[in-house]
Amino acid sequence: MKVLDLIKKAKEAQNFSFSPYSKFPVGAILEMKDGNLIKGANIENASYPLSCCAERVALFSARMKGYKKEDIVSLTIVANCDNYCFPCGACRQVISELMPKEAKIYCVNKNGEYLKLSIDDLLPHAFSDGDLK
Repeated sequence: MKVLDLIKKAKEAQNFSFSPYSKFPVGAILEMKDGNLIKGANIENASYPLSCCAERVALFSARMKGYKKEDIVSLTIVANCDNYCFPCGACRQVISELMPKEAKIYCVNKNGEYLKLSIDDLLPHAFSDGDLK
């Protein structure tokens, strides 16, 4: 799928955000190899640590639909900010474990401009299952 189409879909997902505290709605779209798109939006809670970012909502939803990391082509993340919408540290760790290394990550700003990144760009030297041995 074209990046501009993915951005449009991520903006649609952004409409599902529940962000009354931060007023910072984020949308995410996972592109799957079979052509399906899995959406995510940030869901906040008055107890901030109980909130969940759009990226993790999308990734966890994909797992619950039976998808594996090898099924993911790309992740697109949008927010209404001047800078590109980069994943937080927790999301970077989850992305590094639940997405294939070759997957593309598009970080988008409010003007629709984007950066194309890799997992290694976002989280070099990530902690992995190999570190547990």
